[in-house]
Amino acid sequence: MNLKKSLLLVGLVLLADQISKVYIKTHFELGESVEVFSWFKILFIENEGAAWGTKLSDLLPVSEKTGKLILTIFRLLAIGGIGYWLWDILRKKASTILIVAVSLIFAGAIGNIIDSLFYGQIFNHSFGQIATFGSDEPYAGLFYGKVVDMLYFPMIDTLWPDWIPVLGGKAFRFFEPVFNIADTAISTGVGILLVFNKSAFEKRDA
Repeated sequence: MNLKKSLLLVGLVLLADQISKVYIKTHFELGESVEVFSWFKILFIENEGAAWGTKLSDLLPVSEKTGKLILTIFRLLAIGGIGYWLWDILRKKASTILIVAVSLIFAGAIGNIIDSLFYGQIFNHSFGQIATFGSDEPYAGLFYGKVVDMLYFPMIDTLWPDWIPVLGGKAFRFFEPVFNIADTAISTGVGILLVFNKSAFEKRDA
């Protein structure tokens, strides 16, 4: 796989990710949902933290604003590292599997950092209203935007049987997290590396 094909894959993922996010942001109020199937919904939420909504301020003695800034800077550094990795494996003509996987991870990381860097500046808030693109009243400063999530798959939505200790009668939902196309690209890339590890990192003749 060459550079052009890798960049095309990255570009397509980014395009799909950003189009979906801008559409959701400009057509849904925060918390609004649409049922596509009983097991799949479009649900608009915003994520201020990392995976699963985890905030650094929940783990470290820092304010939410400082934690958000640290997270955004970390994401930028991570993108730099992943970008270098992609360039290096392209230069070394690594396996197509590895290049595809890293390209997906790179695209997903860029997709989410765009939200964190710029969305606070180009949108107003979505609480009880549909946000406006290019608003004169941005909801946050540069580096403090929230990641837009919308893909929700509650394939099982039921209650734990009463006979189960502690959990009996409580809600059980699978799959709980809400995510986006960028998250999907990252998870797919990581999954490819895990499942096809041997093929991805095979040694190739110079």
